[in-house]
Amino acid sequence: MFAPPDAITGWHAHVYFDAASRDAAARLRDGIAAAFPDAVLGRWHDVPVGPHPQAMYQVAFAPALFPTLVPFLALNREGLAVLVHPDTGRQRADHERHAMWMGAVLPLDTARLPD
Repeated sequence: MFAPPDAITGWHAHVYFDAASRDAAARLRDGIAAAFPDAVLGRWHDVPVGPHPQAMYQVAFAPALFPTLVPFLALNREGLAVLVHPDTGRQRADHERHAMWMGAVLPLDTARLPD
């Protein structure tokens, strides 16, 4: 059985960085804020948080922004690793099975996420 696309209530992009790439992450964040005022920029996390293995910030956005925001990330990420996943209410599946990566695929600790 196939999941219907309307199961997606939103999208999250996680932009990963380290000390050497923090400036690139800041430039990308500023670009997102300017180009997509309806996107919600999460806090800077300078240490791993939740299932994420390194520093990152989250960008939450509505499905209607996907066709423009995701290409913006692809073209402007300056080599940063970016995880894009839907929000269906099934956190583990969203981070594991429904995830799309740009750049390096980082190992997530999804065992701590609810099914």
